[in-house]
Amino acid sequence: MKIYIVLLISLLLSACGVVPITGRRQLNIVPASTMRASSFQNYSEVLKTSKLSTDKEKTELVKKIGKKVQKAVEKFFADKGLSEELDGYEWEFNLIESPEMNAWCMPGGKVAVYTGILPVAKDEVGLATIMGHEIAHAVAEHGNERTSQQLLLQLGGMGLSAALKNKPEQTQEILMSAFGAGSQYGIILPFSRTHENEADRLGLIFMAMAGYNPAEAVKLWERMKALGGDKPPEFMSTHPSDDTRIKNLKALQAEAMEYYKK
Repeated sequence: MKIYIVLLISLLLSACGVVPITGRRQLNIVPASTMRASSFQNYSEVLKTSKLSTDKEKTELVKKIGKKVQKAVEKFFADKGLSEELDGYEWEFNLIESPEMNAWCMPGGKVAVYTGILPVAKDEVGLATIMGHEIAHAVAEHGNERTSQQLLLQLGGMGLSAALKNKPEQTQEILMSAFGAGSQYGIILPFSRTHENEADRLGLIFMAMAGYNPAEAVKLWERMKALGGDKPPEFMSTHPSDDTRIKNLKALQAEAMEYYKK
């Protein structure tokens, strides 16, 4: 049991960092270079196994928005004296033919947009809202943080299991189940919602710096809400509820508009 405690303390002391932009402390156990290398490989596999859109106009739009947001991110980091945080990035923007309503950005700037999300994006600024949000996840190193949380929880679970090895089997099952539920609802999901809120804020700033009116972001999420569908209660979800997100985006408008006016 002692060795698990020592390992946990060592990891916490050595891996605590700060989100480059917001100042929020985060846990990053995995080196950024390792995360990027893995994402570049995975991105290549996705492109090999997916069908890229043959719609030249929409494909060029994705690339156009991506490059504008990329420049905004690079300027923002440069203004903060943090350009080195983007070392090793290899930006790439692709439109994938798929009915899936999705878009994402891997560590290192590898972006994919699925054609299924274009109808709700509606126009260039709507798509810029989505891409700015996803790029914000990457530059804030949310992928590394989630991976680190999972690794730490696995180590914690191993330590608890070792501590319970002499307890009755039923007691072990109850306590391990409680640990799993507590980790999920007490750590993983709240941190995921923190990541979403953080990406909303940073995404607004990046789209504003790229020349897109951040007020349009609220309209995008109102369209998202109008899609309806069954959604879990917010405390059981990795994302804020639509109403919470819209409320937060409205509250962030003043800050984002300062960047839009420059």
